Amino acid sequence: MSLLAAHLVSLLLSLSCCWALSCHNTELSPDFSLAGDYLLAGLFPVHSHCPGVRRRPTVTVCDRPNSFNGHGYHLFQAMRFGIEEINNSTTLLPNVTLGYQLYDVCSESANVYAALSVLSVLGTHRVEVQADPARYSPAALAVIGPDTTSHAATTAALLSPFLVPLVSYEASSGMLGVKRFYPSFLRTIPSDERQVEVLVLLLQRFGWVWISLVASDGDYGQLGVRALEELAPQQGICIAFKDIIPFSAYPGSERMQAMMLRLARARTTVVVVFSSRQLARVFFESVVLANLTAKVWIASEDWAISRHISSVPGVWGIGTVLGVAIQQRLVPGLKEFEEAYVRAAKGPQGPCSEGSWCSSNQLCRECRGFTAQQMPTLGAFSMSSAYNVYRAVYAVAHGLHQLLDCASGACSRDKVYPWQLLEQIRKVNFLLHEDNVIFNDNGDPLSSYDIIAWDWSGSKWTFRVIGSSTGPPVQLDINETKIRWHGKDNQVPKSVCSSDCLEGHQRVIVGFHHCCFECVPCEAGTFLNKSDLHSCQPCGKEEWAPEGSETCFPRTVVFLTWREPISQVLLAANSLFLVLVTGTAGLFAWHLETPVVRSAGGRLCFFMLGSLAGGSCGLYGFFGEPTLPTCLLRQGLFALGFAIFLSCLTIRSFQLVFIFKFSAKVPTFYHAWVRNRGPSLFVGTSSVAQLLICLTWLAVWTPRPTREYQRFPQLVVLDCTEATSVGFMLAFAYNGLLSVSAFACSYLGKDLPENYNEAKCVTFSLLLNFVAWIGFFTTASVYQGKYLPAVHVLAALSSLSSGFGGYFLPKCYVILRRPELNSAEHFQASIQDYTRRCGST
Repeated sequence: MSLLAAHLVSLLLSLSCCWALSCHNTELSPDFSLAGDYLLAGLFPVHSHCPGVRRRPTVTVCDRPNSFNGHGYHLFQAMRFGIEEINNSTTLLPNVTLGYQLYDVCSESANVYAALSVLSVLGTHRVEVQADPARYSPAALAVIGPDTTSHAATTAALLSPFLVPLVSYEASSGMLGVKRFYPSFLRTIPSDERQVEVLVLLLQRFGWVWISLVASDGDYGQLGVRALEELAPQQGICIAFKDIIPFSAYPGSERMQAMMLRLARARTTVVVVFSSRQLARVFFESVVLANLTAKVWIASEDWAISRHISSVPGVWGIGTVLGVAIQQRLVPGLKEFEEAYVRAAKGPQGPCSEGSWCSSNQLCRECRGFTAQQMPTLGAFSMSSAYNVYRAVYAVAHGLHQLLDCASGACSRDKVYPWQLLEQIRKVNFLLHEDNVIFNDNGDPLSSYDIIAWDWSGSKWTFRVIGSSTGPPVQLDINETKIRWHGKDNQVPKSVCSSDCLEGHQRVIVGFHHCCFECVPCEAGTFLNKSDLHSCQPCGKEEWAPEGSETCFPRTVVFLTWREPISQVLLAANSLFLVLVTGTAGLFAWHLETPVVRSAGGRLCFFMLGSLAGGSCGLYGFFGEPTLPTCLLRQGLFALGFAIFLSCLTIRSFQLVFIFKFSAKVPTFYHAWVRNRGPSLFVGTSSVAQLLICLTWLAVWTPRPTREYQRFPQLVVLDCTEATSVGFMLAFAYNGLLSVSAFACSYLGKDLPENYNEAKCVTFSLLLNFVAWIGFFTTASVYQGKYLPAVHVLAALSSLSSGFGGYFLPKCYVILRRPELNSAEHFQASIQDYTRRCGST
């Protein structure tokens, strides 16, 4: 296979050279060739690329009319100047001289021809593939150039199998840094990967997220656009429009007119033009024809400061132009070197002498001479590129310096193979006019970009450096005050599909681009996290947020504290009630044997008063932060105490009615009732029943402290869980049944003797009890705030007070204010009066 490859390569070289180098009278040109101990090759576009289609497999003739490329000429002279400067140095490569062979690469065929010429064995036109490639010596040790990505990819692919160092000065495509495919490729211009990062940061800096993207046909533009398409959406930038400027495009063509129409319809303020200089000129000539103005044009490095673009007629009116450019550096002495070259006797343009066009490797038929007035202008763009050529030459020279051990003051002059030089070039680290030259693992320089803005002073064009990039990681430092924006107020133009939403409004995407959206406020209880502007996040359990919020706030923990004014009123009322109950118990104990106390139930009254006091004590558990003990006791004590009181009240009313109305009619039942202590049995049974209900309630549906989050969005209400439990409803229903029974028995005794007639007061107190609890449940159905326990206390205290007031207060009044009614004679007279009324009826 290797032998076959050798024959194929030799055949290809022979075919290309038989047309171009079939000259017998070959003379070395001092412009394109220089003898030396070690030869370098330079590939420069001295003439512009020919867009035509080749009809024969021959090398393109470069010297077409009006094809001279002043920019390539400056690069050509920069290499000659750099090598001359090194040869004159006594420190870098002492006692060693560098030679060169320079080639005009105006086309792909000329580029291939130059690469094969470099690989040929010196003095021959054949490429030999030897058994040991490490011992192969091509004509040149290293190659400087070429300029474009497509040319560099071809040259690198041809040179890489032989590990011939290729140091490009303008080929910036990221794919060339892949060492698996291009192991011998290096460059002195930053990679497009870095350029794309800078462009995206520039867009982000000014908030431009809705852009159009235009690229030139070929590797440079299309690979750059592809990288932009990958990185821009990751940073929130949307590409509304994208198109490619074809090689065949020209201003006014249907293809360009259609592009301009679509670009105008995209309605983007910012257009990124990632293009080569040649096609960028075609594009902007079309922009001027279409009258596309008031836009911001973002320039890629290849045309950002090129006069080839700024010289387009009418381009000054298209809007604001920003871009990235290679950091501005000068090649000291280059301008003087070119002027000296012009002053030398070169003669005017005319036919070359026989054979000279062959020996010059230029593949042209006309020799060109300049005068001082005709010399191409060395502008900022050409100077930056020339410096990259200059830096590449010095990088190779420093590699040779290390390889030849020149640090001792004299170089060894040993035979050098390209792969050896490649290893040393990768390691170079030196200062060149205060510029640190070093390569990373991909063969890229650790260089940065300038951020520039076009500046028109009348019809005169220039550019301003408004900032620079640093890194890695890549960062921008921009002085915005140096930018002159198009428009009256010098305001930063906006380029968005949808304006930013108000605070707390999420973005609901409309269509395919995430930059086009509607603004919808976040619901209450949710907030908009700035890390995700497209969805509202729920607040934590202990937090809340109003509608349209960007943050959550801590919920306020509330409960019925002891210090609340309403708490202090209820506590005072409850304490007063306990004092009255205690006082009544003392009063009844003092008048225990009087008719009023005995008719009220005698010692049973103390049991009733104690039950009321117990229920009242349970109400203290409603105040303060709920705990498990207070949740267990507060409802249980009240339910049990009030049940005992109602049981006593019921049996007391029943017993009076039975004695006065039914004892004579059913004497047997009456005697059995008295003999078997019916009242005590009923009270005990009823109380035990309620006790069992309460115990079951506390055991099965245990009231526990709870944090309530649903009632109020901004509050955490501390309460107990008993209000909704089955046990609470059973205990309440049982007390309701006792209340109805007491009410019925009291109503039946409405016509009893006056001293025994408690129907009015008891009925009124029980009605008040019903009203209190109806009011509580009505309130609880519409209000669940921190004051609900206060309503609960009020209802319970009303029940206790109504029972106490309806049964005991009238008797206390008689004892204290009407002692004449508290006598046996009065009670006897009342009974006799009742008997007469019953007899008369």
